[in-house]
Parts: sequence; C-alpha cells; structure tokens
Amino acid sequence: MNTVEETIEIAVPVRTAYDQWTQVACFPRFMTTVKRVEQIRPTVTLWVLGLGPVRREFATEVVDQVPDSHLTWRSLGQRHGHRGEVTFRPTGTGGTALTVRMSAEPRGLTGVLTALPAATGRVLRRELANFKTYVEGHGEASGAWRGTVRDGQVRPTEPEPPRSRVPAWPVG
Repeated sequence: MNTVEETIEIAVPVRTAYDQWTQVACFPRFMTTVKRVEQIRPTVTLWVLGLGPVRREFATEVVDQVPDSHLTWRSLGQRHGHRGEVTFRPTGTGGTALTVRMSAEPRGLTGVLTALPAATGRVLRRELANFKTYVEGHGEASGAWRGTVRDGQVRPTEPEPPRSRVPAWPVG
C-alpha cells in the first residue's frame, strides 16, 4: 500500500476549514479531479474522480469523525482499496494546518497513479491549494455537518445540560 501525505496552511479558523471540508458535495466546484460526490447515507458517499481519460467511481465510508479535529475514511468494495485521514490543527496566526494522509492499494489500470506516490502527491497538493483558495475566498464555510462518528456510526449529539437542577427556579 502506498501512502502520501500533504499539509497546507489555510488563513481561516479551524472551525471554518473543518465545516467546509464536511461539504463534500461542493468539492466539484473547485477540485479539478472530483467530478461528482453524492451523499448516500450520513457516513457513506459515492465519488466520481477523473484525471485525463481515466474515470473512477467508488464509495467511501467515514469511519471516525470528531468536529474541528479529524475525520478518517475508507473505501468500500474490493476494486479500489484506499483509506485516508484529514486533520485540522490551529496555527499560531489563527489559521488552520490541514493535513491529508491517504493510503491506496495500486490495482489495475486506474491504480497507475496510486503506484506513483510522487504523482499522487502532486495531484493532492494541487487539490488542497484549490480548497485553500475556495475557503479563503469565501471567508466562511458554505455549510457544516458537525456530527461525531465512531466505528462508522453517527453518535447522538450531547444534549444541552440543564440550566438548573431545580425544576422551576423562580426568577426575580
């Protein structure tokens, strides 16, 4: 399995970068290799990637996700095996250091790119630069999904704690 890792600094807060990253359906607007992303279930998406004449369609599942921290995914099915992780860390200037690490199993004709980590790294760098330009240009996220995922299952959000333990505390 070949692994590539790229980090980019983005001049927006971690929350903004994370929130925009969760809007995968927007990726075709600014990423040149992402042609389409379709949300199947809260943790499963269908991706269509294209680079030159090569097209590849696959499903991924978010395995672990913690808002403003990280998310990890894995491909579903046997044809194109890959997994990845994206992490979000605050920088000293109030921005975000975004790191993507992907591991892929080179298989078949479309595995040629994954067999060449330098080529995959160049494509990943370019797409991260496109993400940076997009999110910095907007200055805010176009949406957000702040759910937590553990072992591929969406976890319920924590209820707000009660304001007082006394059921009807008098005001005044």
